[in-house]
Amino acid sequence: MGEKVVAGQFDLSDRQRYRDKLRTCLTGLERLLAEQRFDRPKNLMGLEIELNLVGADGMPRMLNGEVLERIASRDFQTELAMFNLEVNIAPHQLGGRVFDRLSEELRTSLAYADRKAGELDAGIVMIGILPTLDRDDLVSSNLSDVDRYTLLNDQIVAARGEDFLLDIDGVERLTCTSKSIAPEAACTSVQLHLQVTPGRFADVWNAAQAVAGVQIAVGANSPFLFGRELWRESRPPLFQQSTDTRPPELQTQGVRPRTWFGERWISSAYDLFEENLRYFPALLPICDDEDPLKVLDEGGVPSLAELVLHNGTVYRWNRPVYDIADGVPHLRVENRVLPAGPTITDVIANAAFYYGLVRALAEESRPVWTRMPFEAAAANFDAACRHGIDARMTWPRRGRYGGTVEVDAVTLVRDELLPLAEAGLAAWGVERADRDLYLGVIEERCRRRANGASWQAATFHRALEAGLSREAALAATTRRYGELMRQGEPVHTWPVGLPEPAPLG
Repeated sequence: MGEKVVAGQFDLSDRQRYRDKLRTCLTGLERLLAEQRFDRPKNLMGLEIELNLVGADGMPRMLNGEVLERIASRDFQTELAMFNLEVNIAPHQLGGRVFDRLSEELRTSLAYADRKAGELDAGIVMIGILPTLDRDDLVSSNLSDVDRYTLLNDQIVAARGEDFLLDIDGVERLTCTSKSIAPEAACTSVQLHLQVTPGRFADVWNAAQAVAGVQIAVGANSPFLFGRELWRESRPPLFQQSTDTRPPELQTQGVRPRTWFGERWISSAYDLFEENLRYFPALLPICDDEDPLKVLDEGGVPSLAELVLHNGTVYRWNRPVYDIADGVPHLRVENRVLPAGPTITDVIANAAFYYGLVRALAEESRPVWTRMPFEAAAANFDAACRHGIDARMTWPRRGRYGGTVEVDAVTLVRDELLPLAEAGLAAWGVERADRDLYLGVIEERCRRRANGASWQAATFHRALEAGLSREAALAATTRRYGELMRQGEPVHTWPVGLPEPAPLG
């Protein structure tokens, strides 16, 4: 989504030329891997957070262009719709008090951005899906005024050939249609990057896939869409359906969706890039002038621009990334599972849990993905999206007998995964103070069975019981969420319900 592309029309020859160029890029990637040209271990992680612009009434504000002008920082960028922003934190080395440093950087950046938004009677809210969004907010006229979004929307709409159907059956059921990909903009997430060597890539990606369901269970924060209470984490079904290029007939044939969990464990990063070429037609067949094989022959490093662009239009929940820094290529695993929010402390706790857990699981002598079917990991992800903190998971049985067992997500996390995450963070060299603080947040969520989604749902129902209409209850819940988010205490400490009105006189 972040590629600099310009709007234009494609003719029939563009797609064939692009397909040929993609294959050349894939050959270039294969050579880079074989020649061991990739960066050495640096233990680098990175963080991106998608944000919402919200008025004092709790409603979305379509002001990202004006707000970005006032922020005037390259750390902040546009996102898909005019009520979205994204903040990018520079890469950090895992170790020491890295999570405290990240927390302080985010607090400073978001407080500044919030003040600038306040000059336009708006504020910044970190939340998976803004509860007050209406169908009229998510239309093509509210897409950000950026060529790449217009072009991407046009190409996905053309590939589908008909309206997009949104059908999510949760606590309540939502069924509606959209003429554009704009509903995707409702999904605001946290993206966690981890730079890895080619030799470690498959183990880290497999580990990340194995724990995606657990991440959602403890971090769910998206229970509402268009006034309906749906899944505890409604972003994944919404994202899949709002970008689905497949009409019903192709879905019935088993054609894979572009928003995709995957279908197998891998043995190399190459597997994922190759699958992306094999299964997914180009959406943006824009060719670069570079000849990647010639660049390699001359001892250079190819940008593989077509491969990078195509990879960015296949929305895996754990995505492979090829990039170049200081003239040296590297690979990253981009974890796209988590919703934004609720607080900076919660975001950093989710990150600490993830980075510790994937390190520990990737280095186990009997890795979890050798003891659990891939289908179980996919089912865990689905169960966590539906049920959040109350989900049940399939996980390899402890001991020598093998097989899998079904267990509450909170029990799995507290008894087995938190100790692994602690060991993984220690292996990264993260200091005990950071490990204890941020993993303690995850432990408390599990102990109280409380996360952003459970707080939103409980507060909404309290507001209904107090006599508010559905729309007023969602708006009041959103306003209260924003207040508590700014106070900064982690979500498991938030009091459920709306504050009592102050007495008059």
